[in-house]
Amino acid sequence: MLLIPAIDLKDGHCVRLKQGDMKQATTFGEDPAAMARRWLDAGARRLHLVDLNGAFAGQPKNRAAIKSILKAVGSDIPVQLGGGIRDLDTIELYLDAGLEYVIIGTAAVKNPGFLQDACSAFGGHIMVGLDAKDGKVATDGWSKLTGHEVVDLARKFEDWGVESIVYTDIGRDGMLSGINVQATVRLAQALSIPVIASGGLAGMADIEALCAVEGEGVQGVICGRAIYSGDLDFSAAQERADELAQS
Repeated sequence: MLLIPAIDLKDGHCVRLKQGDMKQATTFGEDPAAMARRWLDAGARRLHLVDLNGAFAGQPKNRAAIKSILKAVGSDIPVQLGGGIRDLDTIELYLDAGLEYVIIGTAAVKNPGFLQDACSAFGGHIMVGLDAKDGKVATDGWSKLTGHEVVDLARKFEDWGVESIVYTDIGRDGMLSGINVQATVRLAQALSIPVIASGGLAGMADIEALCAVEGEGVQGVICGRAIYSGDLDFSAAQERADELAQS
Protein backbone atom coordinates (compact mmCIF):
# COMPACT_ATOMS: atom_id res chain seq x y z
CA MET A 1 0.00 0.00 0.00
CA LEU A 2 1.43 3.32 -1.11
CA LEU A 3 1.01 6.10 1.43
CA ILE A 4 1.44 9.28 -0.58
CA PRO A 5 1.99 12.60 1.22
CA ALA A 6 0.16 15.50 -0.39
CA ILE A 7 1.79 18.88 -0.84
CA ASP A 8 -0.90 21.38 -1.82
CA LEU A 9 0.54 24.58 -3.24
CA LYS A 10 -1.11 27.99 -2.95
CA ASP A 11 0.85 31.15 -3.74
CA GLY A 12 4.08 29.17 -3.38
CA HIS A 13 3.25 27.90 0.11
CA CYS A 14 2.22 24.49 1.43
CA VAL A 15 -1.40 24.58 2.57
CA ARG A 16 -4.41 22.37 3.26
CA LEU A 17 -7.97 23.25 2.36
CA LYS A 18 -11.27 22.13 3.81
CA GLN A 19 -13.55 20.64 1.13
CA GLY A 20 -11.65 22.45 -1.61
CA ASP A 21 -12.46 25.94 -0.30
CA MET A 22 -9.58 28.32 -1.07
CA LYS A 23 -10.88 30.62 1.68
CA GLN A 24 -10.36 27.84 4.23
CA ALA A 25 -6.63 27.38 3.68
CA THR A 26 -4.25 26.54 6.52
CA THR A 27 -0.57 27.14 5.80
CA PHE A 28 1.69 24.31 6.95
CA GLY A 29 4.97 25.44 5.41
CA GLU A 30 6.63 28.25 3.50
CA ASP A 31 9.27 26.07 1.83
CA PRO A 32 7.84 23.41 -0.53
CA ALA A 33 11.26 21.84 -1.18
CA ALA A 34 11.88 21.40 2.55
CA MET A 35 8.43 19.83 2.92
CA ALA A 36 9.20 17.39 0.13
CA ARG A 37 12.47 16.39 1.80
CA ARG A 38 10.63 15.94 5.09
CA TRP A 39 8.35 13.31 3.60
CA LEU A 40 11.16 11.70 1.66
CA ASP A 41 13.13 11.32 4.90
CA ALA A 42 10.01 9.89 6.59
CA GLY A 43 9.91 7.04 4.10
CA ALA A 44 7.54 8.26 1.39
CA ARG A 45 7.71 6.31 -1.88
CA ARG A 46 5.77 8.84 -3.93
CA LEU A 47 4.65 12.45 -3.59
CA HIS A 48 1.34 14.00 -4.59
CA LEU A 49 1.42 17.69 -5.58
CA VAL A 50 -1.57 19.91 -6.21
CA ASP A 51 -1.29 23.30 -7.89
CA LEU A 52 -4.32 24.85 -6.21
CA ASN A 53 -4.01 28.20 -7.96
CA GLY A 54 -3.65 26.34 -11.23
CA ALA A 55 -6.74 24.25 -10.58
CA PHE A 56 -8.86 27.35 -10.15
CA ALA A 57 -7.19 29.37 -12.92
CA GLY A 58 -7.11 26.53 -15.45
CA GLN A 59 -3.39 26.95 -16.08
CA PRO A 60 -0.14 26.26 -14.15
CA LYS A 61 0.57 28.81 -11.43
CA ASN A 62 3.07 27.36 -8.91
CA ARG A 63 5.86 26.42 -11.31
CA ALA A 64 8.72 27.73 -9.17
CA ALA A 65 7.54 25.74 -6.15
CA ILE A 66 7.04 22.61 -8.24
CA LYS A 67 10.49 22.99 -9.77
CA SER A 68 12.04 23.33 -6.30
CA ILE A 69 10.33 20.14 -5.14
CA LEU A 70 11.49 18.16 -8.16
CA LYS A 71 15.04 19.40 -7.61
CA ALA A 72 14.86 18.46 -3.92
CA VAL A 73 13.78 14.85 -4.49
CA GLY A 74 15.65 14.24 -7.74
CA SER A 75 15.12 10.70 -8.98
CA ASP A 76 14.65 9.26 -5.47
CA ILE A 77 10.87 8.86 -5.71
CA PRO A 78 8.21 9.46 -8.37
CA VAL A 79 6.15 12.64 -8.13
CA GLN A 80 2.60 13.13 -9.41
CA LEU A 81 0.91 16.49 -9.97
CA GLY A 82 -2.58 17.77 -10.62
CA GLY A 83 -4.08 21.22 -11.02
CA GLY A 84 -4.56 23.37 -14.10
CA ILE A 85 -3.35 20.85 -16.68
CA ARG A 86 -5.34 21.63 -19.80
CA ASP A 87 -3.03 21.08 -22.79
CA LEU A 88 -0.37 18.73 -24.15
CA ASP A 89 2.40 21.35 -24.02
CA THR A 90 1.95 21.69 -20.24
CA ILE A 91 2.16 17.91 -19.81
CA GLU A 92 5.33 17.76 -21.88
CA LEU A 93 6.94 20.57 -19.89
CA TYR A 94 6.13 18.87 -16.58
CA LEU A 95 7.36 15.45 -17.67
CA ASP A 96 10.56 16.96 -19.07
CA ALA A 97 11.05 18.72 -15.71
CA GLY A 98 11.05 15.38 -13.90
CA LEU A 99 7.43 14.62 -13.00
CA GLU A 100 6.52 10.96 -13.35
CA TYR A 101 2.74 11.39 -13.57
CA VAL A 102 0.35 14.20 -14.40
CA ILE A 103 -3.19 14.07 -13.05
CA ILE A 104 -5.94 15.40 -15.30
CA GLY A 105 -9.12 16.31 -13.49
CA THR A 106 -11.72 18.76 -14.77
CA ALA A 107 -10.33 18.66 -18.31
CA ALA A 108 -10.80 14.87 -18.46
CA VAL A 109 -14.53 15.36 -17.93
CA LYS A 110 -15.03 18.52 -19.97
CA ASN A 111 -12.63 17.78 -22.82
CA PRO A 112 -12.37 14.01 -23.25
CA GLY A 113 -10.61 14.41 -26.59
CA PHE A 114 -7.72 16.08 -24.77
CA LEU A 115 -7.46 13.14 -22.37
CA GLN A 116 -7.40 10.68 -25.26
CA ASP A 117 -4.64 12.68 -26.96
CA ALA A 118 -2.67 12.83 -23.70
CA CYS A 119 -2.87 9.06 -23.20
CA SER A 120 -1.73 8.52 -26.79
CA ALA A 121 1.17 10.94 -26.55
CA PHE A 122 2.33 10.19 -22.99
CA GLY A 123 1.28 6.60 -22.29
CA GLY A 124 2.04 5.40 -18.78
CA HIS A 125 2.24 8.93 -17.38
CA ILE A 126 -1.41 10.01 -17.34
CA MET A 127 -3.61 9.66 -14.27
CA VAL A 128 -7.14 10.96 -13.87
CA GLY A 129 -8.46 12.62 -10.74
CA LEU A 130 -12.16 11.94 -10.20
CA ASP A 131 -13.74 14.02 -7.47
CA ALA A 132 -17.18 12.87 -6.45
CA LYS A 133 -20.02 13.32 -4.04
CA ASP A 134 -22.69 10.65 -3.66
CA GLY A 135 -21.30 8.86 -6.71
CA LYS A 136 -21.53 11.90 -9.02
CA VAL A 137 -18.45 13.57 -10.49
CA ALA A 138 -17.66 17.20 -9.61
CA THR A 139 -15.53 19.61 -11.65
CA ASP A 140 -14.03 23.10 -11.49
CA GLY A 141 -12.47 22.88 -8.07
CA TRP A 142 -15.50 20.94 -6.84
CA SER A 143 -17.79 23.89 -7.48
CA LYS A 144 -19.93 22.08 -10.08
CA LEU A 145 -21.63 18.72 -9.64
CA THR A 146 -22.19 16.87 -12.93
CA GLY A 147 -24.62 14.10 -13.76
CA HIS A 148 -21.79 11.68 -14.58
CA GLU A 149 -21.47 8.48 -12.58
CA VAL A 150 -17.92 7.90 -11.31
CA VAL A 151 -17.77 4.26 -12.37
CA ASP A 152 -19.03 4.94 -15.90
CA LEU A 153 -16.47 7.67 -16.53
CA ALA A 154 -13.63 5.69 -14.98
CA ARG A 155 -14.33 2.69 -17.21
CA LYS A 156 -14.24 4.92 -20.28
CA PHE A 157 -10.94 6.48 -19.20
CA GLU A 158 -9.48 3.05 -18.52
CA ASP A 159 -10.25 2.05 -22.10
CA TRP A 160 -8.33 5.08 -23.30
CA GLY A 161 -5.15 4.04 -21.49
CA VAL A 162 -5.18 6.01 -18.24
CA GLU A 163 -2.55 4.71 -15.78
CA SER A 164 -4.66 4.97 -12.62
CA ILE A 165 -7.49 6.88 -10.94
CA VAL A 166 -7.23 9.16 -7.91
CA TYR A 167 -10.66 9.02 -6.33
CA THR A 168 -11.59 11.79 -3.91
CA ASP A 169 -14.73 11.92 -1.81
CA ILE A 170 -15.17 15.68 -1.72
CA GLY A 171 -17.61 15.56 1.17
CA ARG A 172 -14.78 14.29 3.37
CA ASP A 173 -11.65 15.98 2.04
CA GLY A 174 -9.74 17.94 4.65
CA MET A 175 -12.32 17.06 7.30
CA LEU A 176 -10.50 14.15 9.04
CA SER A 177 -13.80 12.25 8.90
CA GLY A 178 -12.44 8.98 7.55
CA ILE A 179 -11.87 7.56 4.06
CA ASN A 180 -14.95 6.41 2.16
CA VAL A 181 -13.59 2.87 1.85
CA GLN A 182 -16.81 1.39 0.51
CA ALA A 183 -17.05 3.80 -2.43
CA THR A 184 -13.35 3.44 -3.18
CA VAL A 185 -13.60 -0.35 -3.28
CA ARG A 186 -16.71 -0.20 -5.45
CA LEU A 187 -14.77 1.83 -8.01
CA ALA A 188 -11.65 -0.34 -7.81
CA GLN A 189 -13.68 -3.52 -8.35
CA ALA A 190 -15.14 -2.05 -11.54
CA LEU A 191 -11.68 -1.41 -13.03
CA SER A 192 -8.49 -3.28 -13.82
CA ILE A 193 -6.27 -0.20 -13.36
CA PRO A 194 -5.27 0.88 -9.83
CA VAL A 195 -7.31 3.27 -7.72
CA ILE A 196 -5.73 5.66 -5.20
CA ALA A 197 -7.99 6.73 -2.35
CA SER A 198 -8.20 10.37 -1.31
CA GLY A 199 -10.27 12.57 0.97
CA GLY A 200 -10.83 12.35 4.69
CA LEU A 201 -7.91 10.20 5.91
CA ALA A 202 -8.18 10.49 9.68
CA GLY A 203 -5.80 8.02 11.30
CA MET A 204 -4.35 4.53 11.51
CA ALA A 205 -7.76 2.84 11.36
CA ASP A 206 -8.19 4.15 7.82
CA ILE A 207 -4.78 2.80 6.81
CA GLU A 208 -5.67 -0.63 8.18
CA ALA A 209 -9.07 -0.60 6.47
CA LEU A 210 -7.48 0.26 3.12
CA CYS A 211 -4.77 -2.37 3.51
CA ALA A 212 -7.53 -4.93 3.99
CA VAL A 213 -8.92 -4.11 0.53
CA GLU A 214 -5.64 -3.62 -1.31
CA GLY A 215 -6.32 -6.86 -3.19
CA GLU A 216 -9.43 -5.29 -4.71
CA GLY A 217 -7.26 -2.84 -6.64
CA VAL A 218 -6.71 -0.03 -4.13
CA GLN A 219 -3.06 0.84 -4.72
CA GLY A 220 -2.57 3.65 -2.26
CA VAL A 221 -3.93 6.61 -0.36
CA ILE A 222 -3.25 10.34 -0.43
CA CYS A 223 -2.22 11.56 3.02
CA GLY A 224 -3.18 15.16 3.62
CA ARG A 225 -4.34 17.05 6.69
CA ALA A 226 -3.88 14.10 9.07
CA ILE A 227 -0.10 13.98 8.60
CA TYR A 228 0.20 17.74 9.00
CA SER A 229 -2.02 18.01 12.06
CA GLY A 230 -0.32 15.09 13.80
CA ASP A 231 -3.41 12.86 13.78
CA LEU A 232 -1.37 10.32 11.81
CA ASP A 233 2.35 9.57 12.16
CA PHE A 234 3.36 9.02 8.54
CA SER A 235 6.40 6.82 9.20
CA ALA A 236 4.49 4.62 11.64
CA ALA A 237 1.59 4.33 9.20
CA GLN A 238 3.84 3.24 6.34
CA GLU A 239 5.51 0.68 8.61
CA ARG A 240 2.11 -0.65 9.65
CA ALA A 241 0.99 -0.90 6.02
CA ASP A 242 4.14 -2.85 5.18
CA GLU A 243 3.53 -5.21 8.12
CA LEU A 244 -0.02 -5.89 6.96
CA ALA A 245 1.16 -6.52 3.40
CA GLN A 246 3.54 -9.21 4.64
CA SER A 247 1.08 -10.91 7.00
